[in-house]
Amino acid sequence: MALWQRPLRSLQANWFRLNSLKGLVSLFLVGAVLSVALAACSGGNVSSSNSTAQTPGASPVSAKKQNVELTLVSFAVTKAAHEAIIPKFVEKWKQEHNQTVTFNQSYGGSGSQTRAVIDGLQADIVHLALGLDTQKIEKAGLIQPGWEKKVPNNGIVSKSVAAIVTRSGNPKGIKTWADLENDQVKLITADPKTSGIARWNFLALWNSAIKTGDDEAKATEFVTKIYNNVPVLTKDAREATDAFFKQGQGDALINYENEIIFAQQKGEKIDYVVPDINISIDNPVAVIDKNVDEHGTREVAEAFVQYLYTPEAQQEFANWGFRPVNETVAQTKEVSDKYPKVKTLGTVQNYGGWDVVQNKFFADGALFDQIQAQKKR
Repeated sequence: MALWQRPLRSLQANWFRLNSLKGLVSLFLVGAVLSVALAACSGGNVSSSNSTAQTPGASPVSAKKQNVELTLVSFAVTKAAHEAIIPKFVEKWKQEHNQTVTFNQSYGGSGSQTRAVIDGLQADIVHLALGLDTQKIEKAGLIQPGWEKKVPNNGIVSKSVAAIVTRSGNPKGIKTWADLENDQVKLITADPKTSGIARWNFLALWNSAIKTGDDEAKATEFVTKIYNNVPVLTKDAREATDAFFKQGQGDALINYENEIIFAQQKGEKIDYVVPDINISIDNPVAVIDKNVDEHGTREVAEAFVQYLYTPEAQQEFANWGFRPVNETVAQTKEVSDKYPKVKTLGTVQNYGGWDVVQNKFFADGALFDQIQAQKKR
């Protein structure tokens, strides 16, 4: 896209202008908080902290200059955590290297952020909602293979689990995934064909069946029954949240634990349950190799990524609703009380990784399409 080839300042201004139009829509109550937090398929918003303009593709020796500018592209609900982490890294880097680092920050739906980077958004670092999105950027030739081996925890820097949001007082007595099979319980969720969070929702249901001993035939029957109780699949998680909270549809909503905690910190009262059998919602971070080499920012970008794994940064993730990947932080009383241990936790790797999962469940003609086709008969 020609737009992305312009200098970063022009990119930033146009990107912000485009998305600020979307921000004019007024939301209210719980739907307001969760709608903004989820923003599962909406566009990003670029902002600059302590901005010093530099041209993308500048000399690779920029790391030796007094000022260095990085562009961080992330999914929407990480904004509060990153805005707490970045100043600490900037101060640390200044003390150790006598160099000022400024950040351009872009937040939006993980899928739209991924497309923007592939189309030319000059990100130095991406922090996305699911590994499938990072793999798409790798396949586009922007990230070198093996990126996940260069950082701790196979590239996963933040994580969450799935939760079931209920109506006040939980009148349907929903406690487990199996309770969603009841044809008297209407579930609100987005379409996994179009929404990243909805893919995690599907995996949470599939995982719960497999982890309780079902074979794949039984697991298919289980998730089919539940999706038969979905009155309408929304395009994205924002629409699902609006349907549940603002329009009063359904008895339950599947959501990320971190977004519920974020809403509660904003003063909202939400009834929810975190099932004992759950899926680990893992969010990867990666350096965009092609861009950092062009910008001359590799040293600083890699240092920032490493900093995200430190106890200081991981505590900030924990403060803003994410389960920390740093065990020292995770085992503190404050964090362990806030995030009770899940009894049985599955991962996407249990099911072959994202390439296998995408082809098996979400590709055209795959299992989810088959479930929907059966539902229509």
